[in-house]
Amino acid sequence: MSIISGEAPSVVCVGEALVELSRSPDGTFTAACAGDSFNTAIYLARAGLSVGFATAVGDDPYSDAIVALALAEGLAANLVLRLPGRLPALALVERGRAGERTSRVWGEGAPARELFELSDWMRIAQSLIAARLIYFSGITLSLYSNNGLGRFFATLEVARQQGVKVAFDGNFRPSGWNGNLARTRSVFMEALKRVDIALPAFDDEAVLWGDPSPERTVARLQAFGVGEIVVKNGPSSALVASAGTASGALEFVPVPEILVPVDPTAAGDGFNAGYLAARLSGSAPPQAASAAHRLAGNIISHAGALLPRAAAAMH
Repeated sequence: MSIISGEAPSVVCVGEALVELSRSPDGTFTAACAGDSFNTAIYLARAGLSVGFATAVGDDPYSDAIVALALAEGLAANLVLRLPGRLPALALVERGRAGERTSRVWGEGAPARELFELSDWMRIAQSLIAARLIYFSGITLSLYSNNGLGRFFATLEVARQQGVKVAFDGNFRPSGWNGNLARTRSVFMEALKRVDIALPAFDDEAVLWGDPSPERTVARLQAFGVGEIVVKNGPSSALVASAGTASGALEFVPVPEILVPVDPTAAGDGFNAGYLAARLSGSAPPQAASAAHRLAGNIISHAGALLPRAAAAMH
């Protein structure tokens, strides 16, 4: 097993980058590199931040392509573990008649799922502890065994003791948890005890927790001690709750312009990147949410998860 060397970045996103095959209407397939935390890492790097992506891949040509994309996008690759003889996960994406996106993932044996059980896992942990911000998602959590989760959570605790901020997007996908809602909730509750910034999507929270409103999502997350919360609520608005809002009250931040999406892929991933980049640059939470809306709107106006570079400027 090898690790690409380099200095520890100030922002570390943790997750999986996989090979995604998308079926076109004519039956042909297009291959790309995908992953929710991977997308967020790329958009954070495009904002000019020092960003690393913590994951593990194989030594095959597809893993080479993942690493090449990470490097081309300016991600520090010192947190990418390479395992000989292993292959990354594969996702097959199809569009339904109504345009809905269906993804089926073959991930058993993919190296990223053993990230915190590999022999070099402590090197990953040390880089997380040295970061300024750690970001991960519910999909990230779905990858790991209980042993891997225990090591990850312990690392988060040490990192927070060192002043590192932890950001989390629930991003609940039932298939990743084999439909086991009880385990999902249990793992999420353990994660939320170690989160400073929560960036959930309300539709996910409604499915997983039965929340009737974004306000209820905020109340539930505050009960876990999460100090900064932004609930994404589709095309209507985002609900911001933090000490940075007026008198600490809830504040709805509207979408600047209602758009008919060309492709909604990665809208939430981009929103999270836009928000975190703005916060790290000193913007207050409501202003950061406005910046996040702008980036998400730009993303859904183009096909694919990653904007063409000419369209990727963040404001």
